[in-house]
Amino acid sequence: MLVERACAEACSAIAPAWPLDRAIAVNPHWARIGMPLRRVAARMAVLGSIGVLPPREQQQQAYDAGRITLADVDFALRHVPGAQTRDLTARQCLDALAVQPGVQQLPLLIDVLDNDPQRHTRLSWRQAITHQVSQTCAAYFDHHQADWQPARTQGLYAFWRDTLRHDHGIGMLMGLPDIGRAIDALPATARDAEQWVMARLGLPPAVWADYLEAVLLTVNGWASWCAYLGWQARLEGRTDPHLRDLLAIRLAWGALLLECKDDLAARQAYAALRHAWDQAPAILQAAEHALLVDEVWQVALEAGYQRTLAQRLLAPPAATRVATHVATHVIEVQAAFCIDVRSEPLRRALEAAWPAVQTVGCAGFFGLPAAYTPLGTPARRPQLPGLLAPAIDITDCVAPAADAGLQQAAGRARQARLAMKAQWHGASRWPGAAFSYVEAAGLGYLAKLGNWILPRRRGRARDDLEGMPRRYRALCQPQLTGLETGAQVDLAYRILHAMGLAHGLAPLVLLVGHGSQSANNAHAAALDCGACCGQSGDVNARTLARLLNHPAVRSGLHARGIAIPDATVFMAALHNTTTDEVEVFDEDVAELLRPHAAQGRWRQLQDALAQAGSQVRRERAPRLGLDPAAPHDALLAQLRRRANDGAQTRPEWGLAGNAAFIIAPRLRSQAANLEGRAFLHDYDARHDADGSVLETLMTAPMVVAHWINWQYHASTCDPARLGSGNKLLHNVVGGNLGVFEGNGGDLRIGLSRQSLHDGSRWVHEPLRLTVVIDAPQAAIDAVIGKHDTVRHLLDHGWLHLWRYTAGGLARHERGQWRPFTADSGLPP
Repeated sequence: MLVERACAEACSAIAPAWPLDRAIAVNPHWARIGMPLRRVAARMAVLGSIGVLPPREQQQQAYDAGRITLADVDFALRHVPGAQTRDLTARQCLDALAVQPGVQQLPLLIDVLDNDPQRHTRLSWRQAITHQVSQTCAAYFDHHQADWQPARTQGLYAFWRDTLRHDHGIGMLMGLPDIGRAIDALPATARDAEQWVMARLGLPPAVWADYLEAVLLTVNGWASWCAYLGWQARLEGRTDPHLRDLLAIRLAWGALLLECKDDLAARQAYAALRHAWDQAPAILQAAEHALLVDEVWQVALEAGYQRTLAQRLLAPPAATRVATHVATHVIEVQAAFCIDVRSEPLRRALEAAWPAVQTVGCAGFFGLPAAYTPLGTPARRPQLPGLLAPAIDITDCVAPAADAGLQQAAGRARQARLAMKAQWHGASRWPGAAFSYVEAAGLGYLAKLGNWILPRRRGRARDDLEGMPRRYRALCQPQLTGLETGAQVDLAYRILHAMGLAHGLAPLVLLVGHGSQSANNAHAAALDCGACCGQSGDVNARTLARLLNHPAVRSGLHARGIAIPDATVFMAALHNTTTDEVEVFDEDVAELLRPHAAQGRWRQLQDALAQAGSQVRRERAPRLGLDPAAPHDALLAQLRRRANDGAQTRPEWGLAGNAAFIIAPRLRSQAANLEGRAFLHDYDARHDADGSVLETLMTAPMVVAHWINWQYHASTCDPARLGSGNKLLHNVVGGNLGVFEGNGGDLRIGLSRQSLHDGSRWVHEPLRLTVVIDAPQAAIDAVIGKHDTVRHLLDHGWLHLWRYTAGGLARHERGQWRPFTADSGLPP
């Protein structure tokens, strides 16, 4: 029972990592937020040699460049718990940057066994075992890439045991020619293996869970993949055994090595291991003590950004001008954008191009808890945040939907084309095709190579229409299926209320999802909409527009108190975040804009979108090494070429630089240039009497933004263990599972170096998210008190929380709200 509990506790510490085709950002320390940040940093350093706080050399560079000032360090010393107790000074903090933290890593059994005289002439056992386990997992979990699939019916542990029995090279690789006898002694089941190994180790039960977590951290990439399988199983009401099987495999390897050692070596290894782990509590405490300086520097780095953020949000003259300016214009268009940080510059530019446009920020899945099935395919993919399970279905319908024959014909035509394409690509992998395929493909393959050598300047491809004959494409539209009118009305009511659009609707409402554009990019989904589970947001936007334009739904909403004016039209669009073009969908909806005034409004909006896109492209150009003064068409052509270039490792910077999340009316931030670093979600507390909308925002979008923020933070602070390495060396594993850097090692998670570093400097700063909310203190406190997750994020230092007050801003600090004062380094 004690072993079972320790194994379960260790497995619960691993955060999930989503597959490449559904890539969403995740805080790799998510399962540990119940502990203070510095304690987690100490545990990761001691158990896995993983860095959680920014490296000292990065902080030294920030200080030398003036990004961190002495005033920022003094501010941090006053606000980091423990700094004043230990009388830590700024001089001591500065001196600490020249040395590495004195943190001792606890060894595993394989580490103390790997001490024979020949260890320098062979691959280290830790590396060899990681490679073998990783290759085994790659073969076991691959259902898409390999043509010849192995049998998996008995589970991962049994598959590994059988694979190892037939691997006659592993013994030579590790310098263990007699390993075959040890393999025969392996227990037949994963649970027996756990009990067998832990009984032999003889460690005190108090450290079992820590030891087992350290074991999993040696294969953290595959552990994260197995945790994802468990996450999905729990959403569906199931359990999944794979993470426990992986733990048993990694444990059993230690026992295998013991069997290959003589009695004296085994006794010495046991003694060394027990001696080290008897000191585990003291070593962990010492590490937490040593990392206090690093926490001070983390706060100091954040203080400079927060000071600027507060100044911009509280600048009274600019805010007054914006409020006056907006009040003099009748709102002609409302444009609802995803809260993704890349929409902030476009919203700002669109408002400047046409002040009669009111932009709104909301989650990019637009409140549709849906799974989407493209026409003529069996694929059913989620189009909602990974925190949730789909509750409704969307599928493509060919207009007019009443024509069943047309629908079937389109589906059959697509299936035939996709089957032909699969057969053609499959031919390139036949055993005899390695040298003959290009010759057989002829000019068709030459054309493909030409697109790589001279990338085209074409726009974003509609991947959901791949294989669909051109004659059906314009007719193909995503729609809700299986929902009666009453359920559709309930859904529309909840969505409009959450978006703040239950009243005061403009004549034209544009729902703007977003998606990226890149070529030859294994992590392309990570640049698309995280709120849509790594997909583009056009499916959700188009589906919601069609729902809200439906007369029966409008009638039902009117009966429930939401009166959509007859003249109001909802339209869907997609923001291409690589080129900053906005594509509007469904021309049949545009037919609703027949009145002369509506046509003029539509033309003016198109002009404003074009002008705004041009402004944002010029704003982004310097970061991409482009000339912001280039002619409009030339700059757009350059961005399109980059998007289609298979050799381009940085088609865009994604969400690099993200640092703040503002939950407030747009007027609170409209005067501020937030530099594409802030998530903006509209919220008006006056229309949320019971606080239910605020509760949703603080437990869903805020958590998703925290995940994004910490994936970037972790990948920057420890790119070797929590990032995916050099994109040029990536090899896709299992079609969509993840990537290897090179041909082996652990499965890599997190972001590539090219997504964070421009070759000379880090583009992303590892700042914890600063959340700013415009709501009554009592409403915010009620959410904090009700939800453990929110309370852990705040009390344990995983994010910062501010709120607007009558006089400015207040900061949530150790359970108390404290106003900004002059000595805090922020404006009073």
